[in-house]
Amino acid sequence: MLIIHVRIHVKPEFLNQFIEATIDNAKNSLLEPGITRFDVLQDKSDPNRFILNEIYRDTEAHSQHKTTAHYFKWRDTVNDMMAEYRSSVQLTNIFPADDAF
Repeated sequence: MLIIHVRIHVKPEFLNQFIEATIDNAKNSLLEPGITRFDVLQDKSDPNRFILNEIYRDTEAHSQHKTTAHYFKWRDTVNDMMAEYRSSVQLTNIFPADDAF
């Protein structure tokens, strides 16, 4: 499995629009066969900061995700809503075992 945490800092005036666009992307992403989770998480201490927790079955599923219409729509829609460019970290699953999903 491939787990990616995407960190995003949104300009306050775009908060609601960002959430709406990101939920739409997450819902469509969950329809992809290679995605097991796509969580949209908001920081409690700074509501303008988010983490997208994306869990893919493998690296190919992540590559496929980056070619979808809903990803392109999200990327282009939220680009100017960000206070700074998003960052991400790729993680390897340790526990529970991948086959538990």
